[in-house]
Amino acid sequence: MNIYISGSMAYDRIMDFPGKFSDYILPDKIHILNVCFTVNGMVEKFGGTAGNIAYSLSLLKERPVVIASIGKDYERYFDWLKENNLSLDGIKITSAEFTAGAYITTDKSDNQITGFNPGAMKSPSDFTFSDVKTEDAITLIAPGNLQDMTGYAAICKKKGIRYICDPGQSLTQWEGDALREWLDGSMLLISNDYELEMIMKITGMNKKGLSGLTGAIITTLGEKGSLISTSETDMDIPPAKVLDVVDPTGAGDAYRAGLLKGIVTGKDIETSAKIGAVASVYAIEHYGTQEHRYTYEEFIERYKDNFGEI
Repeated sequence: MNIYISGSMAYDRIMDFPGKFSDYILPDKIHILNVCFTVNGMVEKFGGTAGNIAYSLSLLKERPVVIASIGKDYERYFDWLKENNLSLDGIKITSAEFTAGAYITTDKSDNQITGFNPGAMKSPSDFTFSDVKTEDAITLIAPGNLQDMTGYAAICKKKGIRYICDPGQSLTQWEGDALREWLDGSMLLISNDYELEMIMKITGMNKKGLSGLTGAIITTLGEKGSLISTSETDMDIPPAKVLDVVDPTGAGDAYRAGLLKGIVTGKDIETSAKIGAVASVYAIEHYGTQEHRYTYEEFIERYKDNFGEI
């Protein structure tokens, strides 16, 4: 089955400040804030929702099509995708912009100040789905360009392609009618518990009402696992065991990759969510969203250790 991942591609530029922000931010002068934090250095990592999900899928022996816009500094990311046997066919190069970038500075107290430049993500990626065989395709629509998110859902509905809604960080851009229309007819809605509360607030619908729009709702709950909800029942999915908590960033995207792996290989939704749970812990155990690595055989063994035979 062909997997299509619509979302963002970004460079994460991570910096460490050797002090505490609070020592240099004066509460009575906050209205004229002008502060410079000198950092120890900068590390650049590959990121973005589409890039992260596609990377974990490549470890699971899938070759998804990434649908996104990337900027004029695309070469390093393209080399990384090719190194991991991932297709470039759905990626649009926007030569007038830099690739989206997150500039994250963390102090000694783990407080963070982040600046985000959407860059090329401001432009739609213009993928047409013209050659897609509808009966052999699934699309996950993750946070990215809003025009892409709404447009690709409309195309999927028209063509009969199953699609998963993953609104995440894009929720502040949505209005109620548009969000309800986007969800209506989707295969799944996936979000964390805070995002689900935002979705209900924006749409003016409770969870039961949302269940009438989509096939099922998957709510990720961090260290508590995840929850699958349908109009008939709720099903708790326990977390997989984490060997060492290093960096939870990217765990949600890895979970989505595992979930998709289960779906496209014919597993039921419960097993697919458990595959997602195992995929997520690899990301948690490494610093960065595309730094973890494992063989498929190692993954299967870890699944067995947590949940038994797959």
